[in-house]
Amino acid sequence: MKALILNSGIGRRMGELTRSLPKGMTPLPGRETILSRQLRQLAAAGVREAVITTGPFADTLRAHADGLGLGLGLAYAHSPEYATTNYIVSIHRAAPLLRGRDVLLLHGDLVLADGVLEALLNSAGSVMAVDSTLPLPEKDFKARLRAGRIVAVGVGLFGADCVACQPAYRWRAEDFGRWLDEIAAFVARGETKVYAENAFNALEGAIPLHPLELGGRLCGEIDTPEDLAQMNIRLAALEAGR
Repeated sequence: MKALILNSGIGRRMGELTRSLPKGMTPLPGRETILSRQLRQLAAAGVREAVITTGPFADTLRAHADGLGLGLGLAYAHSPEYATTNYIVSIHRAAPLLRGRDVLLLHGDLVLADGVLEALLNSAGSVMAVDSTLPLPEKDFKARLRAGRIVAVGVGLFGADCVACQPAYRWRAEDFGRWLDEIAAFVARGETKVYAENAFNALEGAIPLHPLELGGRLCGEIDTPEDLAQMNIRLAALEAGR
């Protein structure tokens, strides 16, 4: 199992917090950053290798991750086109480091509970985190379900067959390889400003991706300072409940 953490975005909506730092280095309670928390959790769960994609401030992020001393084998895939492309290109650049391996994929601004990470890692098949207890978000990812499988993921999906979801995946090697092949086809055609999930959607349910129900457990992205404030409250409550 290898982890893939996407950290190539600019994070414009974070304002001053990302003016001189990558979003993955946004501070969290307990003298952690989003990235240090993710890597610490991975190490504690027994994951030994991680690939981190980079964009702005790549050297700063790399020094931060390497300096944590967690015993993880870290590799990096830089995306020089980070300002003009979406993370579909970052995943494509990381593909040679990942093919043939089961992959845990997390967005670099994602904060999740230890139990969610454990559930992802313990899943037998390919899964994506969903939460049917939440209303469908207006501007964030939704998953379309059909016969117990996820057949599409996107921002613009709505309907009774859709559920809120988060970019936290556990992929079987075969399924991830199929997605990488379609991602490569998109990049070859110059379709580089779209989500990588567009390539998944183009396969029209051919990849067996299943929902992993969160049931209200902590798993969410930090896109804005307001998100950060709310996440800090949830993390404090999570810590107090231990």
